Amino acid sequence: MKATDLRCEHMHEPVGLNTVQPVLSWISDGNQTAYEIHAFSGNREVWNSGTVNSSTNHVRCGYQAGPKEKVIWKVRLYDEEGSAGDWSEGSYETGMTDASCWKAEWIDPEPEHDASVRMPAGCLKKTFTLDHIGEARLYITCHGLYAAFLNGKRVSDFVLAPGTDDYRRRLQVQTYRVSHLLKEGENELFVILGDGWYRGNVGIDGLNNYYGSDLALLAQLETDGQPAVITDGTWLASQNGPVRENDMQMGETYDARMETITDWHPVTVRDYGYDVLCGSDSVDIREQERFAGKLFTAPNGDLVIDFGQNLCGYTEIRIQAEAGQKIILHHGETLDENGNFTQSNFDPGERNKNGIPQKIVYICRDGLNVYKPYFSLFGFRYAKIETDADLTGAEFTAVAVYSDMKQTGSFRCGNEDVSRLFQNSLWSMRSNFCDIPTDCPTRERAGWTGDAGAFAPTGVYLADCWPVLRKWLAECRIAQTEDGRVANIAPVNNSGSMISDMLQGSAGWGDACILVPWALYEAYGDSAVLAENYEMMKGWMNYCTNRAKQTRDGNLGNPWHEYLVDQGFHFGEWLEPGVNSMETMKSIMMNGAPEVATAYYYHSAVLMQKIAEILGHPEDAENYRTIAENARNAYRYTCTDNGRISSRRQCEYVRPIAFGLLNEDEIRSAADSLDALVRDCGYHLNTGFLSTPYLLEVLADHGHTDTAYKLLLQEECPGWLYAVKHGATTIWETWDGVRADGTVHDSFNHYCYGAVSGWLFSGAAGIRLRAGKLSIAPKPDRSLGYVSAEWQSPAGLIQSGWRYEGDKLLFDIRIPIKAEIVLPDGREYNEDRGEHHYEILLQSD
Repeated sequence: MKATDLRCEHMHEPVGLNTVQPVLSWISDGNQTAYEIHAFSGNREVWNSGTVNSSTNHVRCGYQAGPKEKVIWKVRLYDEEGSAGDWSEGSYETGMTDASCWKAEWIDPEPEHDASVRMPAGCLKKTFTLDHIGEARLYITCHGLYAAFLNGKRVSDFVLAPGTDDYRRRLQVQTYRVSHLLKEGENELFVILGDGWYRGNVGIDGLNNYYGSDLALLAQLETDGQPAVITDGTWLASQNGPVRENDMQMGETYDARMETITDWHPVTVRDYGYDVLCGSDSVDIREQERFAGKLFTAPNGDLVIDFGQNLCGYTEIRIQAEAGQKIILHHGETLDENGNFTQSNFDPGERNKNGIPQKIVYICRDGLNVYKPYFSLFGFRYAKIETDADLTGAEFTAVAVYSDMKQTGSFRCGNEDVSRLFQNSLWSMRSNFCDIPTDCPTRERAGWTGDAGAFAPTGVYLADCWPVLRKWLAECRIAQTEDGRVANIAPVNNSGSMISDMLQGSAGWGDACILVPWALYEAYGDSAVLAENYEMMKGWMNYCTNRAKQTRDGNLGNPWHEYLVDQGFHFGEWLEPGVNSMETMKSIMMNGAPEVATAYYYHSAVLMQKIAEILGHPEDAENYRTIAENARNAYRYTCTDNGRISSRRQCEYVRPIAFGLLNEDEIRSAADSLDALVRDCGYHLNTGFLSTPYLLEVLADHGHTDTAYKLLLQEECPGWLYAVKHGATTIWETWDGVRADGTVHDSFNHYCYGAVSGWLFSGAAGIRLRAGKLSIAPKPDRSLGYVSAEWQSPAGLIQSGWRYEGDKLLFDIRIPIKAEIVLPDGREYNEDRGEHHYEILLQSD
């Protein structure tokens, strides 16, 4: 028996951690009954867990590491006979966790300038001599974005470093192993700084200079723990490098004729301090898949490149050209109704009059030109090209860029459109998990809480997203106000106006501060994420409780009105088909949204009771139990007729069933009514952002699996396969992104409705892992033909598949830990790890 896939804070051998006492985890290749861990710093053993009788596969290290300290840890496991297996080894290294470690100074490469005028990227360099190399580390961060090079080679494949944060409160420092890039004798450290999230355009309003108008660099290169190079007044800077203009949304202008820089000037030392600096507990943003482009001429005569996949990233250009020839690329997600290139679907309108051009201007040098942007990122499948260069032999490649999350879930079935739908969900997740989860990679690029809360239970199936979501939750904590209100977007990127302030704290959005940690806990079984966010969760619940006490006059007759949430701004169900969302928001401002807001108040209270019990806070647990009981009564009094629902809105059945606001008999009745409503709608859904993730589960878990599959397979709008039938390679923001007349609107890359892929795992394949407890209960249907699902889960590889063969229904299941297997005919098995096969003899019609 042996531990495999060793991780620290759910990452492989991380360097530069901010967490000094991290969680260590592994996967067992057998039936583990105990573990033993030893940790070493240098030649010194710093922690010995002893033999711990437990099947857990994660534990917090018992040693608190100091700054810049490397810890090697070894783990061995014991089987059911008490025999110890072989040792497995992992490591981690902390970053600059103490400000006293810094000897470097902040340096500014720019002369005094008008902050409203775009500046070229700042270039900085320092030459230095080394007598020996030793163990070398580069500690580096900046205001803006940086690309760092040692002796002409990039120090890391981390692009868009140091990542996004609320830089006023938190700025990550990266740590790189760089011994292999150094040489004895003379060396050069060269850094380019771009605008990035710090002073470039952010949010739908295109605000710039949001965190400051400067660029600045802080770097310290050490060999064997001693500073060899620091940023200080001896560095040189230039604004005459090739990156002439850069912005993450707007684009980049690059003049390859200026790659040799001769005009240098001194830097300015700035006193920005070290107070907001922290190490990195997340994964890098990296280049991932590549897609070769195909040129075609659009009906209007434009030359357009089709990369075949909508994604977030940028275009790499490879071309033979003459100096001064220019290539201009405009990036977009779709073609218009006439087959021409368009960006109209993500045009921000009056809110950002500059638009979002996603534009590359590349000016060639003589000979072979190979280029990709340093500091821009686009959402696109297509690029319109304007050029005076000969394109014979030219290559254009789309490069996907997202956080380095390993794909963990795969799904195939007998319906190619559903298999494509799964891929679309995966690609929208990739496109929107660039350091934090965002709504879309074009118009807003904002860390919307509601989207993350709805999608997180699906995301944990698709990719190893713990580090990204954990980092984003830290941004939510920062954005929370003193009264407990959780911002709708984290990091905050709005203007801070009275109106933007008034629109914060929506139910279903703010609740993501509870929903996301809970989804991570259920998938990974690691309560550390609950503990880390517990105070934020409590603050949000306090905010909701105080809001509930401010009841509107029309609801004072409710005996539990102090637990009815009918005040404050809420987005409501959001983007329901056939509903004007702006009119809905106006109505909510006037009348409240007690159905949505009270349901989420109850649901979060139920989860908080469980979380408080897990973390050992019994008084809190009792408080949340009381809140849940009374909020449930308040909901039932105002939003139902003694548990009966009468509505044409599917969400008003889905939500109370999914959250447990109804009694058992009422659930059966409501599920039957929902089934009838779906059938009356021609097997179309009419749900929005909040309840769509629960729709198929509610139907299938309450006796209407056939209806769930008919909804899944609906090819007309609104339905999941409508977009697939219209050539979508990602998930659209709205159900009708391409209207009947072919016109296009809104984002073509919003992951929220991709939450249906969570049901493909938990429902169709029946895989449910809840804090280390595994169950497999597939829900087959002939309409899908067969299902084959695989999840590289935190517990190990899980496979679940079924297929029809003649008069037999066959199941093939593989589990890494003990699991309960429930077959559709009602048979139940408690099985050990391994492969298991079952069959059901079908009755002839």
